[in-house]
Amino acid sequence: MNFFRHRRSAFLGLPALALLITIAGCSSADDGDSVAVPSPDTKVTELCQNLDKVLPRKVDGLGRQDPEPRSALTAGWGSPAIILRCGVERPAKMIDPKVALGDDPKAVGGRVNGVDWLMEKRDDGSTRFTTAQRRAYVEVTVPEGRDTSGMLVDLAASIKKAIPKGIAD
Repeated sequence: MNFFRHRRSAFLGLPALALLITIAGCSSADDGDSVAVPSPDTKVTELCQNLDKVLPRKVDGLGRQDPEPRSALTAGWGSPAIILRCGVERPAKMIDPKVALGDDPKAVGGRVNGVDWLMEKRDDGSTRFTTAQRRAYVEVTVPEGRDTSGMLVDLAASIKKAIPKGIAD
C-alpha cells in the first residue's frame, strides 16, 4: 500500500472541504436580511440607541424582524424587509442643487408628520428615505413594490422623539 498516495489525495480534499464549510457557514438558512451597520461617532450612536428603544413594533402593518448582525443602529420590518439604519453618512443628493430645485427625477425632498425626508429611487427598484434637519441621519430602505406612505407615518413619532432637530454634520 502506498501511504503517500492516499495521504496526498486526502490533502487535496481538505481545501475543498474547507471551502464547502465556509460557503455553508456564510449562507443563511432562514432567508433573514443582512445589512451593513453604520459606525457613527459617540453622540450619534447614543441618539440611535435612544431611537431603537422607541421604534414601533409594527411598521405599515409588518412585524419587526431585525436584520443581521443585530445592532441598536439597525431595525427591520417584514420580509423582504423595510430596513432602518441610524447614523449613516449624509447622502450626496441631500446637498445636490438639482434636488432642491426639483430637477432630479430620482430624488425629491418632502415632509411627513413633522419629519423631513430625502426620497431616492434606486436602480434596484427600492426606495431609500433619509431624514433631514435632524442631529442624526436615519435611512430607511423600502423594497420594490412596497407602499412607502404608511411606513413614513409609522416612523415619524419615534424619530421626532429620539432624534432632535438640527444639522447632523
